[in-house]
Amino acid sequence: MLKKDIILFLSFAMVWLMAACQDDDSFTTSPSNLLTFSTDTVKLDTLFSNVPSAAKTLWAFNRSGDGLRCTSIRLERGAQSGFRVNVDGIYLGEDNDYSTNEVEVRNKDCIRVFIEATLPTASIATPEEQSDNLIFTLESGVEQRVNLNAWAWNARLLRNVHITKDSTLDASTTPTIIYGDIRVDSGATLTITPGSTLYFHSDAGMDVYGRLRSIGTADNGILLRGDRIDHMFNYLPYDRVPAQWMGVRFHSSSFDNELRYTELHSTNTAITVDSSDVARQTLLLSHATIHNCQGYGLVTTNAKVTLEDVQITNTLNDCLLVNGGDVSVNNATLAQFYPFDSQRGAALAFNNSYPIVGLSVTNSLLTGYADNVLMGSAVDTTALDHYLFDYCIIRTPKVTTADSVHFTNVIYEDVKDTTTMGEKHFYKIDTDNLIYDFRLDSVSAAIGKANPATALPDDRLGVIRKKTPDIGAYEYIKPED
Repeated sequence: MLKKDIILFLSFAMVWLMAACQDDDSFTTSPSNLLTFSTDTVKLDTLFSNVPSAAKTLWAFNRSGDGLRCTSIRLERGAQSGFRVNVDGIYLGEDNDYSTNEVEVRNKDCIRVFIEATLPTASIATPEEQSDNLIFTLESGVEQRVNLNAWAWNARLLRNVHITKDSTLDASTTPTIIYGDIRVDSGATLTITPGSTLYFHSDAGMDVYGRLRSIGTADNGILLRGDRIDHMFNYLPYDRVPAQWMGVRFHSSSFDNELRYTELHSTNTAITVDSSDVARQTLLLSHATIHNCQGYGLVTTNAKVTLEDVQITNTLNDCLLVNGGDVSVNNATLAQFYPFDSQRGAALAFNNSYPIVGLSVTNSLLTGYADNVLMGSAVDTTALDHYLFDYCIIRTPKVTTADSVHFTNVIYEDVKDTTTMGEKHFYKIDTDNLIYDFRLDSVSAAIGKANPATALPDDRLGVIRKKTPDIGAYEYIKPED
């Protein structure tokens, strides 16, 4: 009897398993059973013409209750639109007429689709919309469509630019993408015209052995940034992500460089100044912004550098690092709110790895998350002297009497205030969306505290300063009602 019971049980089990397998492997032709997509429109944002995009992912889910067969999945416009599609490992290209056939999606299963694009040259100067449809034709005859959308923007591509004589680079009307380096030879001057925007690829930067003049105006600034103009996430464009390009390096043979009304952001280290003749000016940085760097903002070594109306903010390492030399800073905002790493550097760090000929910091705002955003250190037996902070707001413990000669008319930020930690000075610090506006807020202690005798006549944006000027790169402007 026991043997018969076992045989009977196994028979019932086999029948049950066969029924279950048949149910899992069954496919329907009912028009009411449909695929569900992770999105009805795959948006690739604005893309430069003839430059490959990053890949986006589309998921096609079968939640219909039965298996579905796609008799075809095809790219409607084929090669005309510039989109490239890979469906579950099958590339939709010319060889298969931009389609694939007999794709099965079992119940509660899904397939993954990758979409990229290299958009053709647009017919107009401004971004032009490009679209296509990915069409899923089910065995029932029902067609389901997912729209593919992007905007093509014509751009000029420059590769490994080598400046051997005085030259002008005008990128004010056409976006200009840089692949490789821009190298300015010793004895040559490169001038970037007002209103220009240079888009640097991830491995691109500038090596200046001669002279760079990036001379913008208050109404026509110059922007140096990465070439990713799409989004990492819906809320986060790549332009707000650091390490998008390599920055600018001024080598030891480079002098008399000027960057006015120029912004550099989302770099590794934005500006590096190599050791040179301290008696000659290497760099004047005026009415300029350095922001969001996965290295230093500005690192200068044994050189003569002048900073006027400058914002340097949010860097993994120090916003400004001074390795000796002769450095003058006036009406600067050095704010260290780098959001991607708690081990961020200081707003300003300086040392005497080379002799400090002079370090003057006046009418400047130094703040951030840390209790101490100012770091000075001696790295040899030479005394750490020849530096002065005057009419500044600094988030640092109040200095001792012995050091007070180096700190005059300084307002020490209350480090016991751990609720805003320096954020209260500024118009907007939105760490959720990585949006920062370092203009002064109405509650900032920097308002009216600069020295009228030494403050610069206008601010970072060209706004004329008041008779009682403000500390930092920006004058407070009361919002209009």
